[in-house]
Amino acid sequence: MSRLISAKSELAGRVNMPGSKSHTIRAVTFAALAEGRSMIRRPLESLDARSAVACFRALGATIRTDSAEAWEVDGFGGNPQTPENVIDVGNSGTSLRLAMGTAALLSGVAAVFTGDEQIRRRPAGPLLKSLNDLGAEAFSTRNNGLAPFVIRGPLRGGSTQTEAVSSQYLSSLLINCPFAQGDADITVTLLNEQPYVEMTLAWLDRLGLRYINDNFKHFTIPGGQRCAGFDVTVPADFSSATFFLCAGAIAGRNVELAGLDFTDTQGDKAVIDYLKQMGASINVGKDVIAVRRADLRGDELDLNATPDALPAMAVTACFAQGKTRLINVPQARIKETDRIAVMTAELTKLGGRVRELPDGMEIEYGPLRGGRVDGHGDHRVVMALALAGLMSPEPVVIEGAEAAAVTFPEFTDLMHRLGAEIKIET
Repeated sequence: MSRLISAKSELAGRVNMPGSKSHTIRAVTFAALAEGRSMIRRPLESLDARSAVACFRALGATIRTDSAEAWEVDGFGGNPQTPENVIDVGNSGTSLRLAMGTAALLSGVAAVFTGDEQIRRRPAGPLLKSLNDLGAEAFSTRNNGLAPFVIRGPLRGGSTQTEAVSSQYLSSLLINCPFAQGDADITVTLLNEQPYVEMTLAWLDRLGLRYINDNFKHFTIPGGQRCAGFDVTVPADFSSATFFLCAGAIAGRNVELAGLDFTDTQGDKAVIDYLKQMGASINVGKDVIAVRRADLRGDELDLNATPDALPAMAVTACFAQGKTRLINVPQARIKETDRIAVMTAELTKLGGRVRELPDGMEIEYGPLRGGRVDGHGDHRVVMALALAGLMSPEPVVIEGAEAAAVTFPEFTDLMHRLGAEIKIET
């Protein structure tokens, strides 16, 4: 196990953001489902992305990842093959949920999914229910809605109601139901993280897959569809950019982020609005976002659409005058960790004045003193706690630094380029 040590710093310079994890995994999924060859350019090279590749190779896609610039995928045309072994998704919840829907397209045979300790604690009961409603057989081997999962096809179509506590449940259905034997009607009784569903719908639109969307409350999806291979460039990741936006807002002399596209569907671009609402100095240009340290003030922020932003925003709020409330984000409790509980506990160790809410956090202004904390094996917790060290009089030592490689293996290198006093020890 390695540790990340972050010390007081002033940041300046320009960095390019890596590719989007959410887009990369969707690109791999759709390329596997397509007929013919697809090209995925500038994919995110990370453990989560590699988990997606392994999942869809196991289901029959041929995926060549020799070049970091572009991956080639020969898809199975909506007809996955029987896996030769249990599919281990590692730490990738997105890969798991999307591939569960694909496995339901198997013809009379089954796939078994498992993952690491965190994955085996993350629920998927609503997705299992919907796959069963639509004609597949889907169950937890422990009968508790947690992995390992067994998924047996075929997906015949029909009607289901789904409670999308995680948007990934609905995205899995939207991605895979076009390839089902019959039509699917999906009634959505709860939807968190709507921008991620909008991202999925944008992919359906790109590939000409048909659906009817009634205000995100009801979807009708004709079955028996097919799509051709495609050539796509993965946009830069606003979720990764969150850590650099927050770092610039609390410790930046002049931090510039390049490569982000505001026309993209990623919900985490809302972090810029959150920070501006708190008084941050942010200038959005055509190709570059510039962020400088400013006197921040507390505010109430609804993070329902952006749960991945909670760890970094919680650290940022410690340096904002007054009180900040991060609310309406109960799904943050079912990510890689219970991020509400974990961030409350770890910031308290550093001297933060933090109170846990049922659906979020309340943070009062107060200096952090540095110290030793636990990253809990959660990539976003590790990176968020690294931000705390940039403004603490004593270094912050974070155990479990290797978790950052799940989505952002370049994190420390890019921080170094901006002048951050960050290092990793093993």
